[in-house]
Amino acid sequence: MLIGDTLIVDTFAEAFRLRFARLLVTAHDDHWLAAAVDSTCGYGTSVIGCDAEAGLERRLPAESTPDGRPGALVMFFAFSAESLASAVANRVAQCLLTCPTTAVFDGLAAASDRIPIGSHVRFFGDGHEKAKIVGGSRFWRIPVMDGEFLVEESAGVAKGIGGGNFIVQGRSLEATLAAARRAVAALAPLSGVITPFPGGVVRSGSKVGSRSGALKASTNEAFCPGLAGRAGTTSLHPEASSCVEIVIDGVDENAVTTAMVAGIRAAAGPDVPAISAGNYGGKLGKFQFALRQILQAS
Repeated sequence: MLIGDTLIVDTFAEAFRLRFARLLVTAHDDHWLAAAVDSTCGYGTSVIGCDAEAGLERRLPAESTPDGRPGALVMFFAFSAESLASAVANRVAQCLLTCPTTAVFDGLAAASDRIPIGSHVRFFGDGHEKAKIVGGSRFWRIPVMDGEFLVEESAGVAKGIGGGNFIVQGRSLEATLAAARRAVAALAPLSGVITPFPGGVVRSGSKVGSRSGALKASTNEAFCPGLAGRAGTTSLHPEASSCVEIVIDGVDENAVTTAMVAGIRAAAGPDVPAISAGNYGGKLGKFQFALRQILQAS
């Protein structure tokens, strides 16, 4: 199967079940909103080593937010509701409470499973915090130096999917990076997905386990150009000299599929001889996204 000059390898992306939360963050202006999002999503690339995978879902205009200020939907993914609760509460306390002018609203109001956010952070108010009911939801008003930090008491948790992916193989580093940026830009407007790695891209694609046994994951040598011909079977196209992976977390299979299709179509081009995907032979996750199948169905 070809998209233009780009071969779509007959393989599948393997993904797995995660739990996720979604917060709506608002701020006084775009500057402080960006600062809040950047800080909150920092060190949130992979559940292999981070407390959660975190990323910006999409920005919202002021007319679409509860307090009429610029907003952003931020998503967090983790293996369990318990680990998610710890990660989200800590990030709200350390990154959103501290950022000037922010307020935090739950982005999954319909979810029956809940984790604490405001009920955890409120203790910073040292007894001066006040509870407030707005639209049937409970909020905490915590006094801070620029006024008050308004934060919803709890956030919803739902089942999501982590690890949707595709691997862009370019004839040069420049071509690979340009294709990756096209893919990430195509995903930016979509709802229900994030790309948690730096700039939406990971160069250190991994396999399960390691020779030392000390690591849960290690470099996927089949996609390392410097090891082609030296480390067993390579999965690189003969004309590829560089590759990177786009990892996608989403609210459900449809969201991940839509994002993969949009990203693959945007990445394909004359200097991209192949697009593949990462999997573990179907042994890691219950979700398999066959590249050719999802593209043909779209």
